[in-house]
Amino acid sequence: MSDAILFAVDEGMARLTLNRPTRLNAFNADLAYAWRDATVEATSRDDVQAILIDAAGPAFCAGGDVIDMATTMGSSGAEITALAEVINTGIRALTESSVPVVAAAHGTTAGGGLGILLATDYAVVGSRSQLGSLYANIGLTPDLSVSAQLARAVGQRRALQLVLQDRLLTAAEALDWGLVAEVVEGEDGRTEADRVRARAEEITRFWLAGAADAYGQAKRLVRSQPERTFAEQLSEEARSIGAALETPDAQARVAAFAAASAKKAG
Repeated sequence: MSDAILFAVDEGMARLTLNRPTRLNAFNADLAYAWRDATVEATSRDDVQAILIDAAGPAFCAGGDVIDMATTMGSSGAEITALAEVINTGIRALTESSVPVVAAAHGTTAGGGLGILLATDYAVVGSRSQLGSLYANIGLTPDLSVSAQLARAVGQRRALQLVLQDRLLTAAEALDWGLVAEVVEGEDGRTEADRVRARAEEITRFWLAGAADAYGQAKRLVRSQPERTFAEQLSEEARSIGAALETPDAQARVAAFAAASAKKAG
């Protein structure tokens, strides 16, 4: 796997680190293919029950590497489209899996980086973080799931505010909009980034220490709901909870809960 992404699995947690810090982890061809390979592997392995996505350097992800587009790739729209589809393979791997994903998104998240954040299920940012679209600033349109997922996350009117302006949300605004789940503070940028990563890891360890499979299936139910009618979703919920109850983990947890409740009542 390319050094553009660092990939490691530790006790059920896969960590994917975007690793182009001098370019603010903007996507070029190397990072696109490394992203696809890492996300597909992480969501396919039986020993992975939670995924953490973080980034090296001062920012989470600045989207596409505009300098690379203007030089190495030239002006080929077909090449950009093909590269976006490579990255989309990884986005679909994350969103369609039954593995919960947390983002440690310190610093700036912009353009396609916003799409990467939206492909995760729980986002932690720093108090100095900024998040936005910024595609139109350089004459481009949203990609990497931004138009597919942003309105679902924050509502259509707010989504339009981001894609029709050059606005960068503060961390507090992103939290208020529901775009991120938590904001972490630090004395300086580096300390804050470390604390964002540490908090994101705490969240993955919480999933792993609990009913990891149940968290994963809950994520799958919510993520896949748009594919079904209301009646179909109810049926899928009923099927899923029945299947969960058949697992040894759920049976042990239900029995322990019942015993504790009986003891408390007695």
